[in-house]
Amino acid sequence: MALVVSFVGTSPIPQSGAGSSYRIWQYKVDGTGAEIPNDLRMALALPGGLQVVEPSLYAGVSELNGSFLWDDPASGLHFVGRTATSPGSLTISFVAPARTSTGRMQLFKSASGADWTAAPFATVPGGTAAPAQSMVMPAPGAPAYTGQPVHDFAGTLPYASELLGVYQPLVGWLGAQSSMSTAAANPDSAYARLAPDSFHGDGARSLGDEALAALAGRFAAQAAGGLSPVGLVNLFREYFFEFDTFLGVPAGHVWVSPGGSVEVVETSTRRTLVERTAEVSEEVTRKTEESLTEQDDVADAVKEENASDTKLGVSATGGVNAKIYHADASLSFSTQNTARRGSEATHKQTRTQTAKASSEIKRNFKTTFKTVTESTDTSSRRYFLQNNTAELVNYEMRRKMRKVGVQLQHVGTRLCWQVYLGDPGVDLGLGDMVHVVEAPDLTAVPRPERLPDLEDKLIPFHFDIPFLHNDGPDDEGELTYTPNPTVPCRGINTTAVGADDTVQFCFTKPLPPPPPDYELTGIASIERHGARVEFAPFDSADLVPNPDTTTTPHKLKLRLTYANWQGKPSLPFDAMLTYKPTAAAVARRKQANDDAEAAYRRQVERLQHEAYGKAVRERLRLVSQMRSRPPEDLRSEERRWVFRNLIRKLQNSGHYPAPLSAGAPASLPYAEAEQIQRFFDVDEMLYFVAPDFWRPGPLDPPPVTRDSVGRYPVPPAQEPVPAPGTVALPLAGQTVAGWYSRADEYKAAGGRVPPVSEYRVDYLITEQTDPAPLGSSLGWLIQIDADARRNEFLNAAWVKAVMPVRPGQEAAALAWLKGVEGEAGLDVPYTLQEGDPESFGGKKMGEVLVLVAQELKESNSDHRRTADSEKVFESGFDPLEGGFRPAEPYQVFDQWVEVLPTDQVAAVAVRYDPKTGQQL
Repeated sequence: MALVVSFVGTSPIPQSGAGSSYRIWQYKVDGTGAEIPNDLRMALALPGGLQVVEPSLYAGVSELNGSFLWDDPASGLHFVGRTATSPGSLTISFVAPARTSTGRMQLFKSASGADWTAAPFATVPGGTAAPAQSMVMPAPGAPAYTGQPVHDFAGTLPYASELLGVYQPLVGWLGAQSSMSTAAANPDSAYARLAPDSFHGDGARSLGDEALAALAGRFAAQAAGGLSPVGLVNLFREYFFEFDTFLGVPAGHVWVSPGGSVEVVETSTRRTLVERTAEVSEEVTRKTEESLTEQDDVADAVKEENASDTKLGVSATGGVNAKIYHADASLSFSTQNTARRGSEATHKQTRTQTAKASSEIKRNFKTTFKTVTESTDTSSRRYFLQNNTAELVNYEMRRKMRKVGVQLQHVGTRLCWQVYLGDPGVDLGLGDMVHVVEAPDLTAVPRPERLPDLEDKLIPFHFDIPFLHNDGPDDEGELTYTPNPTVPCRGINTTAVGADDTVQFCFTKPLPPPPPDYELTGIASIERHGARVEFAPFDSADLVPNPDTTTTPHKLKLRLTYANWQGKPSLPFDAMLTYKPTAAAVARRKQANDDAEAAYRRQVERLQHEAYGKAVRERLRLVSQMRSRPPEDLRSEERRWVFRNLIRKLQNSGHYPAPLSAGAPASLPYAEAEQIQRFFDVDEMLYFVAPDFWRPGPLDPPPVTRDSVGRYPVPPAQEPVPAPGTVALPLAGQTVAGWYSRADEYKAAGGRVPPVSEYRVDYLITEQTDPAPLGSSLGWLIQIDADARRNEFLNAAWVKAVMPVRPGQEAAALAWLKGVEGEAGLDVPYTLQEGDPESFGGKKMGEVLVLVAQELKESNSDHRRTADSEKVFESGFDPLEGGFRPAEPYQVFDQWVEVLPTDQVAAVAVRYDPKTGQQL
């Protein structure tokens, strides 16, 4: 009979910390008592590429008692075996990687003190025996170790936690606040005539009122969740546990020759696009790639994403910001049903969220290696690898990986009041950045010197009037002459005996040519130099034109009216001739000045245009990089706005005192405010914003034209002068309230010839600006120092405010709400849903709500429930079998593990089979 070797199977190693990467492999050898006597040593020969572990490392494991491992350096085989303790059969056990494969296996035997000899064997009874058989065996190479099983970390305390919740409206009760708004939005409907009184009385409770019945019929089933004034918030806490670490995939390879050494410098970098310093107490770096987290830890990444998710409601629960998800309306009022549905929604959201965050963290890390012969960089992480063997060694640089456990626990249920508010943030102030545009430097543009205007010139002209004697004895010119009455151009003296003395009295003097660009206009004066002479006026009728400019040269005409030459042959005179610029010369001078000034203005305007363009670019850069205000402050302002408008809504409906008229005695509504705070946890109020596309508006808005402007158009370079009687606004033109926009022309596609112009209101960017915030392409109102959630709030269609009821006040709050929201639908029979308690059967809506309120009052007032919600912080990690179960109140219901990279890398020596290329 031939020996038979059969594969029994594998089993876990029953030892703490062993993990699941290695298992116990067992093979049974069957034969006759003569073939397998007592004290016979038998061993299986396995290929040398298998990772077989020394059995002595597992002391106390009964399956390995008596097992031995021997490596034959000559053949390269592993011999694993055991000494037979009973004749006829033997079980050989050893520890090897859990991964299975097939290969050639041999069987050897050795009597006490004898050499090993091959023993042919078969794999099935009656089979053909051979020295080697193909059998199931461990796969070659090292196992993929991913750390210890989660059960080994029982009791580990969480290092971080995140509070979140799921809100579900309860369908059936028609609230007055929401229903009245719905009626106003549908003026042609059958329920448009609803009034506040319609929600009280028997007809309202049973929906006997026609308008209420029409409203309930219009919004049936889950769609009526928007009309219900109440809902439930199930709170959950997400815990993060630090498990063990293991080496991941290689980040690089280094070959070291025999006897050689190499220095490896590791540089770890984070993938980021833009870095800049931010304010103290916030992240030092601010990224612009929102799809990639900045965090290295999954807990921080989850918190970061929750803080920026605009689809979440926010509530300050116990001083902690709880992120609330909005689920579908629930037809079941059962707290257990809503907790289970909430747990399913929470599982889907958080599992996807942590997986996404872990993936992004893995993408964050990038390690590069370089070999150097000399380094002076003392801040780098350096490794010195030395090969002291005689073989070429391959070192794998493997990244150290973290295992983080995540668990979810239900920590409570709260009854809530929900109400809708319109025009969110309509009276919230926005940030207005002060930015003074500096005047451009005009020193490089010299102002032109203005050519002076051409002025009139006075040019002296010297001439002599000779003594031209005609008749009479006065040859020396000593007599005095006056005009001849009959001949004005003759001077006469009648005092002499005999003939009268006559002289010439009219003279014409040629004048010098006028200066260039000037023309002669007159005689300003004549200097007589003491001569006893008088002249007729220059504009006398017989002299004009005088001077005569019609001839060339010009002439000056003189007619004496009195003269005495005093014995001189001639009399000297100096005339002052008046010349004025010609019209052409004046025009040329003016044109030259105008041209110089225009050239100067063009240069100035160019510099001003460039300076203003740079100022706009700088404003855009500053606006895009404006530090955002702390999210906690923004959420607190929004929450205050919501509560302020909620109070106004109560005032309008008569459930809160309205402002007093002028002159009325001062009074403050202390009692009403205390009543609301007694019933509702105002500090934990949460709200959800509706996207802007739900906002009612014109079906056909006016088209965008060339003259269209956005929310914040680019201001003119020069502010307009204020109208008479008005004062310019302070800091006019020196503040920036948002992202600039302007209308641009495009050519519409569609094959039209010629193309049709279309206009869009675009926002401005530069190569230095950070990406524009969400809503820029939609024309949103953008608050430059706020986050995406605030901008979503400012542009939302409406806000749903959800006010949690204080624990223990559920019944009282429900009674108060009936006065505010009415009782419409509370007498309608409750439809029992799957999973509802039997106590709901045969009850009305209002009665079931009372039961729910009483259950929540007892649950939220029980201190043991509080202890249950905090037990993880005391007892630590408790492994959850199966990983998920529908949540029961105050129980851990979900569990998974995330693998995260670290910035640490370890060098591991590895070998590869040169034939197969597989790692040994």
